[in-house]
Amino acid sequence: MARLAAGGHRVVLVTATRGELGEVPEGMLSPGESLADRRAVELAAACDVLGVARHEYLGYRDSGMEGEPTNDDPSSFWQADVDEAAKRLASILDEERADVLTAYDEHGGYGHPDHVQVHRVGLRAAELAGTDRVFMATVNRDYILSLAESAPEMGVAMTEEQRAMLQTLGVRATRITTALDVTQFLDRKRRAMEVHATQISDTSFFLQMPDDVFGLVWGTEWYIRVGAEPPEHLEDTLLGREDSRSDEV
Repeated sequence: MARLAAGGHRVVLVTATRGELGEVPEGMLSPGESLADRRAVELAAACDVLGVARHEYLGYRDSGMEGEPTNDDPSSFWQADVDEAAKRLASILDEERADVLTAYDEHGGYGHPDHVQVHRVGLRAAELAGTDRVFMATVNRDYILSLAESAPEMGVAMTEEQRAMLQTLGVRATRITTALDVTQFLDRKRRAMEVHATQISDTSFFLQMPDDVFGLVWGTEWYIRVGAEPPEHLEDTLLGREDSRSDEV
């Protein structure tokens, strides 16, 4: 998002829920403040950091983690009718005359019900709006596993639970079509994480990474272009052309 915004493109973020069922450290919220209220403030701050021009909510409730009773809440995003939710998103795509849409891969990255539903709704919305370039944001599992093998040498401690999670994170490298170099924007990415204090505390595994390791983990963003075969050389753009508009006013 920061890279596209810096290149002169209009970036619009749509979130399905307000993340109101997330876990938050005791004492972080002010008296009477809800987690949804705090996360709205944090999200607005992150949008400012990244250069997001517009943010919209689809208006559904957080479904909670996989297997929790809240997954059955009829007002949750997980229970939403896909076509109905897709029409809400498609109306924004139409209004913005969007050239590109990104959503999650079919696993939602790591299996969160709302992330999986973002995949379903996003791809359906692109069909309804006729958005040509559609990408699934994912993780290069092979690359991340190779980094994990080198974690001790890099001074990064990982628990067995974290290592086990990596085995199902994202997709194998052979499915990836697009790898975006965002190393120029790592400072903004870190800052966007920091302002999400109820989601990622300053003592979190991610924010405790040394700068060089942070760059190795977060300096590339991986995508699967819907309907495209993995090319011999991965694309480094979502636009089918150079991301920068430096030659335009």
